[in-house]
Amino acid sequence: MKIIVTGGCGFIGREVVKQLVERGHAITVVDDLSKPESAIPEGVEFRQLDLTDDKATLEAFEGFSHCVHLAAKIGGIGYFHRYPATILADNDKIAASVFGACAELNYERILYVSSSMVFENATVFPSKESHLPTTPLPRSAYGFSKLSGEWYCRAFHEQHDLDYSIVRPFNAYGVNEAPGEEVGYAHVIPDLAKKLLDGQDPLEILGNGKQSRCFTHVSDIARGVCEVLFSDEARNEDFNISTAEETNVIELATMIWNHLLPEGEPRFKHVDPFRDDVQRRVPDVTKAREVLGYEAAVPLSEGLPEVLTWLVKHHEETSRS
Repeated sequence: MKIIVTGGCGFIGREVVKQLVERGHAITVVDDLSKPESAIPEGVEFRQLDLTDDKATLEAFEGFSHCVHLAAKIGGIGYFHRYPATILADNDKIAASVFGACAELNYERILYVSSSMVFENATVFPSKESHLPTTPLPRSAYGFSKLSGEWYCRAFHEQHDLDYSIVRPFNAYGVNEAPGEEVGYAHVIPDLAKKLLDGQDPLEILGNGKQSRCFTHVSDIARGVCEVLFSDEARNEDFNISTAEETNVIELATMIWNHLLPEGEPRFKHVDPFRDDVQRRVPDVTKAREVLGYEAAVPLSEGLPEVLTWLVKHHEETSRS
């Protein structure tokens, strides 16, 4: 396949591209390199591009049959609260441009990488794909923008016969995801690690620490993306791509503390949470297993140490610079 990958220089995007290249496909990555940690993957053609530019996007998308669409304004919960208008406006412009190009150029399929945040206000757990139509709308601009992208999939299929697949990653983690300069700008694992490496004691936890997530290794998420992309049964379907292992923030923080400070006793201080801090987010992963034969393979206990080792090295390098 000749595949174009948007956002392929980002955290999840690089791993997706790596696995696609390993499978022998010709990959072109488009990315605006707007994040400091962006990096061009090896073995691909690269085009730096502002995907809000309709004309430039259409020109760049010529000659391909499939699109993996990851590009979006994204960050941790603090980023969501600081830039809601930017997130909503830019993600909408990007979606309109990318879906429009795929439809005009008669692509065989677009794979849209959505987010578990579409289940931000879920009340039924574990949350199935079939629950989404009756789940209350996300309150955050980011969650709403990702749900809007799912509507783009269905609307362009209905009007332009553009086939699609939807993947919803749940709480990706892995190496190459750097912490942000402010609390909440990155996701929780690099955020907590940075606080400890900066010497914070007791470690500040947003809220009561009982918030639970299903932390899924980025290699598992990328493998799920590939399985969906190459499955005929996944055409015009949506999938939760996640581990089923549920971990709360206190448990996670304790694991991080014990790895980074093995001789110390974990001490925590609870501080006010952000407004839209989801208390529980747990997917049902039955559909991916039954349709694709897909299951996450890396438990948190195995994946976390490598990530923390990378974060220690990253902290040392940034401290010297």
